[in-house]
Amino acid sequence: MVKPQNAVRRAAVAPPKATPRRSPRSRDPERTRELLLAAAARAFDRDGYFGTDTNRIAREAGFAPATLYRYFEDKRALFLATYERWVEAEWSDLFSRLDAQTPQLKGTARKRALAQAVVDHHKRWAGLRASLLGLVASDPQVAAFRVASRARQLDWLTPLLGADERPRALLILLAFERVADSIALGEASALGLSEDLLLEQLCTLI
Repeated sequence: MVKPQNAVRRAAVAPPKATPRRSPRSRDPERTRELLLAAAARAFDRDGYFGTDTNRIAREAGFAPATLYRYFEDKRALFLATYERWVEAEWSDLFSRLDAQTPQLKGTARKRALAQAVVDHHKRWAGLRASLLGLVASDPQVAAFRVASRARQLDWLTPLLGADERPRALLILLAFERVADSIALGEASALGLSEDLLLEQLCTLI
């Protein structure tokens, strides 16, 4: 099973100090792409998809706008790449927790730690998630991309449950995603439901 790599949070470094813009040939291409994705993650999370543009994101990363278009076709392509990094970050964290085999994280405590990790990741990037949810409802390409992303997540999750557990894996995936968004975006608290109570309920699914 291939584990997701290149976490968004690791890429989300502080923006570099203002320096004269340089040709991409003067930097490692992969490093340039990482800096652009990190700046995009910050901008989409902070300002929303429609609250920023590629020129601002390029400048925040320390590049001329033309450099960004050498790596990403348009703002949508940049957003989708950023979102995929977000997914990889979440799963990288979960896999690292599963691989740790920490004695203190067994049974209910381990389930709680995994559920908390998902919720914390959604809370940290609530603005990015809000942009995704809005775009899914209005942009067919984004909606199709999320379906493909969920299919990959099912490929990661199903083997942990059992070869015939794909339906259950989808139930768990959707429940965790929806509840984590509800907590992160304030819906749960507005309905009078605490994070602790919802985490407890999520633990019953795994």
